[in-house]
Amino acid sequence: MEENREERERGELLGNRLIDGMPVFAKELIAGGVAGGFAKTVVAPLERLKILFQTRRAEFKSLGLSGSFTKIAKTEGVLGFYRGNGASIARIVPYAALHYMAYEQYRRWIILGYPGVGRGPVLDLIAGSFAGGTAVLFTYPLDLVRTKLAYQVSDSSKLNVKGLVPREQVYKGIRDCFSQTYKEAGIRGLYRGVAPSLYGIFPYAGLKFYFYEEMKRNVPEKHRKDITVKLVCGSVAGLLGQTFTYPLDVARRQMQVQRVLRSNGGDMKNTMETLVMIVRREGWQQLFSGLSINYLKVVPSVAIGFTVYDVMKSFLHVPARDETVVEVTTSRSSQPLSLHSPSLSESQQ
Repeated sequence: MEENREERERGELLGNRLIDGMPVFAKELIAGGVAGGFAKTVVAPLERLKILFQTRRAEFKSLGLSGSFTKIAKTEGVLGFYRGNGASIARIVPYAALHYMAYEQYRRWIILGYPGVGRGPVLDLIAGSFAGGTAVLFTYPLDLVRTKLAYQVSDSSKLNVKGLVPREQVYKGIRDCFSQTYKEAGIRGLYRGVAPSLYGIFPYAGLKFYFYEEMKRNVPEKHRKDITVKLVCGSVAGLLGQTFTYPLDVARRQMQVQRVLRSNGGDMKNTMETLVMIVRREGWQQLFSGLSINYLKVVPSVAIGFTVYDVMKSFLHVPARDETVVEVTTSRSSQPLSLHSPSLSESQQ
């Protein structure tokens, strides 16, 4: 018993040393990736339905939420709710990791480089916007593949619905979808619809952090570290940000699946043309199709994401934001000037 306890203590000590030896940005990457992957898996069924509502309005819109659940369960089984989730997880883990880490890094860089900006909600608006754009650019092809896989339904070839072609291209999996998409249109094909993604993520990510920090300001100081308060503020902030930017998400999904859909009206050239075409064909309400499902998805997703991220940061011994800024500032100011010092070399150039 004593030997087992000593071994456990040695193992814990070694683990703590390894964790403490990791750079802060690596810890933030791990914490963000775990949080994103876990939250995405929990809400995957609602994500599948949202994509189908956005892209297959004629088939699923009339069925409603419960009818769509029943249809997928009967035709595809339980696993049908997770169609495309593999690609979704493959995307969300690096996306969430980059998003959280980039947000923390941008925030530190702005504080150090532009002290006049301050540390209020405007700082979080700027840092969140750039972090969202950075994460999208690096992970967009995975989002495209996830959407194409989620768009497929098992019995679609048997349906005869106006605007849909019976013979749709069927992808066997993530690798096959990547391969066929690249053969069709190259790199441009893998980034089809990235413009509305960027248009949407910049305001969404920025507004989400802006609303979150602004709401926390109105919370009494003694309750600001309460995880429940963080989850409520984060959920409401996510809902507000999503509502303002949701039409761009619909346009993005339509552009992503247009090669598969092949509707009679021709290709959608860009974001604005896609939005106009959707309004003309199906009415402005289609720009918010699936928003109710998205509300159901956003609240638990944001809640779980924030919770797991905080737990992982605590487990990985990530210091508080202000502490990391102080550490960076202190380390920079304590560096002696030498021929190899950045400060001196820069002044000589």
